[in-house]
Amino acid sequence: MRNTARWAATLGLTAATVCGSLTGSALAAPAAAPTSLYAPSALVLTLGHGDSAATVDAARAVTLSCAPTPSGTHPAAALACAELRAADGDFDALAAPGDARCTKQYDPVVVTVDGVWQGKRVSYERAFANACVKNAAGSSLFTF
Repeated sequence: MRNTARWAATLGLTAATVCGSLTGSALAAPAAAPTSLYAPSALVLTLGHGDSAATVDAARAVTLSCAPTPSGTHPAAALACAELRAADGDFDALAAPGDARCTKQYDPVVVTVDGVWQGKRVSYERAFANACVKNAAGSSLFTF
């Protein structure tokens, strides 16, 4: 009997606390504090052999996070993030052809970038004539 009375009292106090006076400022929840001072920048880059990302399987994939510090599985994360910041997130500017001399052999390579760059959703696909042309683009972003 004593345990039943204790249980009823505990239940009553819990109900009063939870369901008690819900007026005025008790209903207004404080705004959640941001978890970071930086806009998220996290990308997944893939590489596949073929003409289009829709028709190839990814042969390689790396991750790249640029905020608050460069990290991920990209082999040159710090340099890739610096290049992306300098290009203001313009992937086409980073894929511009470089000065390297490559064969004219057609063995297409497709690179995709999906994720978030400075808080905005991004999706990018670029086909290069061959791996040499991709690596000659002059950016470490696509060299993985």
